[in-house]
Amino acid sequence: MTVNPTGGSRAIAIVDAYHYPTAMSDLAVFSAQFGLPAPTTANFQVIYADGRRPQVNSDWNIEEALDIEWAHAMAPNAKIYLVEAASAGYADLFTAISKANSLLSSANPSGGEVSMSWGGSEFSSETFYDRYFTQPGVVYFAAAGDSPGVIWPSTSPNVVSAGGTSVSRNPNDGTFLQELAWQSGGGGPSLYETLPSPQIGVSVSSIPLTRRGTPDVAADADPSTGVWVYSYPYWYIVGGTSVASPVWAGIVNSANSFSTSGQNELTILYANQGTTDITLGSCGPHEGYMAGTGWDFCTGLGSPAGESGK
Repeated sequence: MTVNPTGGSRAIAIVDAYHYPTAMSDLAVFSAQFGLPAPTTANFQVIYADGRRPQVNSDWNIEEALDIEWAHAMAPNAKIYLVEAASAGYADLFTAISKANSLLSSANPSGGEVSMSWGGSEFSSETFYDRYFTQPGVVYFAAAGDSPGVIWPSTSPNVVSAGGTSVSRNPNDGTFLQELAWQSGGGGPSLYETLPSPQIGVSVSSIPLTRRGTPDVAADADPSTGVWVYSYPYWYIVGGTSVASPVWAGIVNSANSFSTSGQNELTILYANQGTTDITLGSCGPHEGYMAGTGWDFCTGLGSPAGESGK
């Protein structure tokens, strides 16, 4: 891209853990650097999920900076809620998701996106907790992981799973050269989640999926080709599928379609496939998954092709 996105409306809720004390000022520095609208109390709010300010955990500062800055970069006119869970435990994160659901359902107009750049190993009862991702008018995005295999909540059929790519550019002028699957990106078949209807008929190497497969889409996640993030007092280049989740949340917000649910957004994505198909590269256990024509376990449908095609 040679110009900033200019779209966005309604709201995006970023669900993270612990308190990020310099969130507003860091977003202001980032926005000034890249010519984005400055954050104000009207377009950016930090929300304590359980009503009390969480403890500060500096290990999460860069994560939270990445999430709010890149959601804002992709949808600069959307309101950003940073919803802070009391800890990184699932019970506290569920409280934060419930708060995000409430914020987006009461926004004027209601609806928007939730981005979750975290996850963990699958567990047998995860399907019970998929109910947290069913607020009408809200589309959920989750990082597919930064190591071989799959993670939840990315595997939930109610969530758009965001995987990773690696982007090559000419070091002299920044000209785009190619985009490959990111070798460390997560992806694969779920152990517990059933196949969502948009994936019925999807095959990998001519073998049809029988369980929920991730990711659905992808974006630059290679730390070697990552994105700039400001977290006081430094600038960082950051990667991981933690980038892909807020980027996709912002792009879908900027597209102004506002699907009725995560599953509805998946239906639109798989029907339209307005993405750039990534056909080269590998990922997964011992890099056993290969990117290829059509959907694959490394990059899903592919990377963003612009807001009009998502």
